[in-house]
Amino acid sequence: MKKHLVIFTFILLMLALSAPSLFAQAAGTIKGVCKDTQGNPIADGVVQLVNIDNGQKYTLKTNKKGEYFSLGITAGKYKITLYQTADDLKANKELFHVNGFQITLDENTLDFDLKKEQEKTAKGEGLTPEQIKQQQEAKEKQAKEVNTVKSLNDKLSAAKAASDSGDFETAIADLNAANQMDPTRDLIWFKLGDAYRMSANKQTDKDEKQKRLDSAVQSYQKAVDLKQAAPQKDPAATKTLAAYYNNLAEAYAKAGKTDDAVKTYNLAAQTDPTSAAQYYYNAGAVLTNIGKVDDAIAAFDKCIAADPNKADAYYQKGVNLIGKATLQGEKMVAPAGTAEAFQKYLELQPTGQYADVAKQMLASIGASIETGFGKKKTPPKKSN
Repeated sequence: MKKHLVIFTFILLMLALSAPSLFAQAAGTIKGVCKDTQGNPIADGVVQLVNIDNGQKYTLKTNKKGEYFSLGITAGKYKITLYQTADDLKANKELFHVNGFQITLDENTLDFDLKKEQEKTAKGEGLTPEQIKQQQEAKEKQAKEVNTVKSLNDKLSAAKAASDSGDFETAIADLNAANQMDPTRDLIWFKLGDAYRMSANKQTDKDEKQKRLDSAVQSYQKAVDLKQAAPQKDPAATKTLAAYYNNLAEAYAKAGKTDDAVKTYNLAAQTDPTSAAQYYYNAGAVLTNIGKVDDAIAAFDKCIAADPNKADAYYQKGVNLIGKATLQGEKMVAPAGTAEAFQKYLELQPTGQYADVAKQMLASIGASIETGFGKKKTPPKKSN
């Protein structure tokens, strides 16, 4: 009986002694050094290990030397990712990762040297054939873009020089050639619209002039369509689109398409509220020229609302209002607000280009004329 007990106890003891070694053999260690693209240690970085088979995670921190180390890592294949900080880990903003790294039961080493990895990528090392092909295609595309942009800029420069000298035919030819190279550049279509619009002023033949203006409208519309389709990355893009609308509206106006012109000026104002006053003013000017007095007054009111200090808008509003004046006997009676419009103009521009006319208008309707605009008022003397 004692002999059996001794043997049983011995077996249990052997099992107890062997158990830790069996469990210990299921895990390994990992260590490494992490360096950035300048070759400096990544201190307080984070290295995350994720077991590809079961999703088990380990999160390790680097020390001031960029070193990390851990015992007890279960053997298996891992995705190992380097992060600059713990916050970057939370935001999933990785610096680099290695897929399928095999953790064995021995000591495992995985260094992250971002400078070397950058150099490898530049040389195409460590990339699959498909990745190398994509990289080559990207380089070829970039080189082609550089050449295209250079050629387009050359055409733009030549067209500008021609336009500045009044040679719009050459400018149109250069810009059409640029569109043959690449028809997707909104700026080239916009400049082509300018060239057609300005060339129309030089035409003595009515039909040819109309043809040029129609071509200008088509070119501006193409520029608008391309700009609208492009991602709007900054406020400058909306200002550019508004400028396209403005020139398109001017071409419509010169072509006699007033309704389209006013509608397009309004689009410009809505697109770029910071310049809305000028666009509403332009609409008012077009409406004034064709005698649509009430619509013109409404446009100038919008202009004044957008910029209460735009003096010319008050003057033009007054001109349209006085156009609605009536005669009562020998006295001219102007609509309400007429005198106020001219007086506001004189307040803002006492010596402006319309100052004398504004005073004459005020006199014609029997309104008082403020003569102190623009002069410093002397403060009243204090009584003793």
